[in-house]
Amino acid sequence: MKTSFQYPKYDTYKDSGVPWLGDIPEHWNVTRNLGLFKERKEINQPEMELLAVTIKRGVIKQSEITTKKDSSNDDKSKYKVVRRGDLAYNKMRMWQGAIGESKYDGIVSPAYIILNTKNKLYSRYFHYLYRTGLFIKEANRHSYGLCDDMNSLRYEDFKTIYSPAPPEQDVSRIIDFLDLKTAEIDAAIAKKQELIQLLNEQKAILLNRAVTKGLNPDVKMKDTGIAWLGEVPEHWEVRRFKYCARVTSGQVDPRKEPHASLTLIAPNHIESSTGKILKLETAKEQGADSGKYLVEQGDLIYSKIRPALRKACISPVKALCSADMYVLKTKSCLRQRFLLWFIMTNAFTTPAINAAMRVAMPKVNREALGDFPLLIAPLKEQDEILEYIDNEFHRIDEIVNSTKKSLVKLQEFKQTLITHTTTGKIKV
Repeated sequence: MKTSFQYPKYDTYKDSGVPWLGDIPEHWNVTRNLGLFKERKEINQPEMELLAVTIKRGVIKQSEITTKKDSSNDDKSKYKVVRRGDLAYNKMRMWQGAIGESKYDGIVSPAYIILNTKNKLYSRYFHYLYRTGLFIKEANRHSYGLCDDMNSLRYEDFKTIYSPAPPEQDVSRIIDFLDLKTAEIDAAIAKKQELIQLLNEQKAILLNRAVTKGLNPDVKMKDTGIAWLGEVPEHWEVRRFKYCARVTSGQVDPRKEPHASLTLIAPNHIESSTGKILKLETAKEQGADSGKYLVEQGDLIYSKIRPALRKACISPVKALCSADMYVLKTKSCLRQRFLLWFIMTNAFTTPAINAAMRVAMPKVNREALGDFPLLIAPLKEQDEILEYIDNEFHRIDEIVNSTKKSLVKLQEFKQTLITHTTTGKIKV
């Protein structure tokens, strides 16, 4: 698979007269969309299968969406009919690329515009063209709304846009080429995404083993008698949380200085299961107006809401934290970062989830937290484990980051290839 544009060009080009298109092959035409499509307004087919138009995949069956809205009781008599080979777009989300060719007969919400392609051979060609950033920008120029993210593209405006109309033989070659190449690129993307997932799973396994079993595979083990802890090194201790760490108390007003200018960390600022902080914003920037906890640099912050998400971090600065979080300070027997990593394991999350399920709002209260069992290794061993985790995570993260970069390049290459092919910049 080529990853650079070593493709030939057409013999001669001409100015299309359309700014968004620029030069096109000499033998291509440019036509207003009014001449390429009719708007399909067919309704009163409520028994037909529900379809949806997505940004990533185009037109799909509604049943394929895992978080779909329950529309079983909706009146579908006004839903619009989509026929195989039609294009459909969401007029409120066209600025995001919510358009595609339908491979199915079905119905969609009245919010969609249905385009009946006059020559069905061209439907897939327009599926590719109209999902490019180049066309989306042009479509947005013809849209109206209070702001960019509320723009709506009416059919009356869509039909005034000019689109390329290559000869049928060129269109057939373009479709065959893009179907083949995008499938190849998508397969390569899927493999890289799978690799990233496997590497992250490897980190979770490595972490769980290190902080619950130690680094010595030959160490003598003992049974803790606790189902989710199982066997641990014989020389480790099992202690209640309240004997190893404490939760600070006392709230401050984030509207008043010096607290208003401090960073405010909330659960949404922390990446799940990694301990990474996604962004730092001050209390003033967030418009905070209710009581917050004061956090010292190096304190451990743990979200008591929805413990399955494993949101915890070490604060890099003096800060505030949401009242939905606990500020934890470990005692002399336990390193802060060792507790952070222990929180990310099933050994901590299992009792946390069990405790959260006992209350109306799923959260871990202080009393329950105080009784959680913790594994306490000797401090020297804790330090060795932390160094091992740092080194292994660094090694794995380098591979993940490198894979993500190549993933981005593949995605960019795919979009550029589609754009260049559908606008005649390269010949296939």
